Amino acid sequence: MAALGGDGLRLLSVSRPERQPESAALGGPGPGLCCWVSVFSCLSLACSYVGSLYVWKSELPRDHPAVIKRRFTSVLVVSSLSPLCVLLWRELTGIQPGTSLLTLMGFRLEGIFPAALLPLLLTMILFLGPLMQLSMDCPCDLADGLKVVLAPRSWARCLTDMRWLRNQVIAPLTEELVFRACMLPMLAPCTGLGPAVFTCPLFFGVAHFHHIFEQLRFRQSSVGSIFLSAAFQFSYTAVFGAYTAFLFIRTGHLIGPVLCHSFCNYMGFPAVCAALEHPQRRPLLAGYALGVGLFLLLLQPLTDPKLYGSLPLCVLLERAGDSEAPLCS
Repeated sequence: MAALGGDGLRLLSVSRPERQPESAALGGPGPGLCCWVSVFSCLSLACSYVGSLYVWKSELPRDHPAVIKRRFTSVLVVSSLSPLCVLLWRELTGIQPGTSLLTLMGFRLEGIFPAALLPLLLTMILFLGPLMQLSMDCPCDLADGLKVVLAPRSWARCLTDMRWLRNQVIAPLTEELVFRACMLPMLAPCTGLGPAVFTCPLFFGVAHFHHIFEQLRFRQSSVGSIFLSAAFQFSYTAVFGAYTAFLFIRTGHLIGPVLCHSFCNYMGFPAVCAALEHPQRRPLLAGYALGVGLFLLLLQPLTDPKLYGSLPLCVLLERAGDSEAPLCS
């Protein structure tokens, strides 16, 4: 952490190269202190988000509808107030992003349609193997499946299911708002965009460690299994967080990461072991390999910033004199 004021994590000046850094011109803190403010602000947001889940005392498990409803309330309050943390960070550091706060956080209309469709399409391509597996194991054919998906009664049933609302709506929206839309603008001037992609998910991954306490409390498994599961979940959520951070930076929109998060929550972690033992193992494994290959091939083209208009975080770094940020082109 001592390196926050050194060469590893640098604060980009928020002015033209020939002028003084804007934070200095405004009488603000120096680079080292500004980075500390950024990290502390992100840590405070993460703690507030997780802490809001435990303000309600209950002996019921986390999947009980009453627990879910109470947590909806507290999480939505914390998430609604999280932009105030970005405002406070801006005042403390003296950094002026050159765009409105909502635009900086990914709430904008320019390029919204490709930002909603292309990242989701890219994520579905990555999950080609699991989607094939789901289709093979589904007892109904494609036509019947589409009828079920498009039926108003099915959606009405989902909207009254507290677990579905949590996993597909509330968690993706609030987590992406707090851990991507609020944290990335604060981290990027300190670390640069590339390191921010990998720094931001650490807060996201650590925030999921709270599941350990609930599993230990209700003795859902052995202690070793619980900690092994937590380590795996941290790794998976950190990688996923880096991916959605990448999408947020490259598209400049919040909607893409939210939709991808919802889709991944629905799909879960790919059942690779089940695929290895599946009766149709060969075409299924080919689907897995093809999905990963196409994903890597299309990752850059489908997230090309030219498709999404002016990117707020890139504007922020351009004002800082870092016009060569690789994620911006």
